Amino acid sequence: MARTYGGVAPEQRRADRRERLLAAGLELFTSTGFQQAKITELCAGAGVSTRNFYEEFTGKEDVLRTLHDRINSLALQHVTTALDEVSDADALTRIVTLLDVFIDTVTADPRLPRLNYVEAVGVSAELEEQHQVWVDRWATFIETEARRAAEHGVAPDRDYRLTAIALVGAATGLLREWQAHEPPLPVEDVGAELRALMLAAIMRPEKILEIPGNPGAPSGVKESSREGAQGGTRPT
Repeated sequence: MARTYGGVAPEQRRADRRERLLAAGLELFTSTGFQQAKITELCAGAGVSTRNFYEEFTGKEDVLRTLHDRINSLALQHVTTALDEVSDADALTRIVTLLDVFIDTVTADPRLPRLNYVEAVGVSAELEEQHQVWVDRWATFIETEARRAAEHGVAPDRDYRLTAIALVGAATGLLREWQAHEPPLPVEDVGAELRALMLAAIMRPEKILEIPGNPGAPSGVKESSREGAQGGTRPT
């Protein structure tokens, strides 16, 4: 039987150590930069030895891949849960919910988009393959919602695969800009811009005009902080 220390089982100590290494990696890769980061610095930040590091990871790229996958998985989990809660809602509500929850998740910590869309880009073929896996997953998610909108008559009946891939790219570009911009851009403006792009790409033009806050729509709703951003509103 494995010995416990201070009442903590070896498995728990190892799990805690792994989490400290991931936390240290997130901080180091988004401050010093992945290419400049050293494993000794990462270990010092986590308070572990290099021997312990190599018991958990094959190298610093392994840490980066794990973080990249974790951030995307967390966002997908949050979006899926939110959409389950509005399973019977109209297509517009589902699209707005998808975007709002995604943006809220990945901007909760500015280091998350920095790691995913800057530091994890162009590192290796293996990481690019993982990135493409996630592009495909997110595109499939958007494509499914676009097809749902088409089935409800608020979007044209067509193939949305390329549109979905383009929207994933747009989200990536906006979040790269958000994490790099000085002074910081309001998160609400980033969300409004992405929402406007997605709605314009998917929905029928006459349906977009029905969105609260747009010209010709019902009054009494709060406008987006970005004036003139079509679709950039949140119902009050």
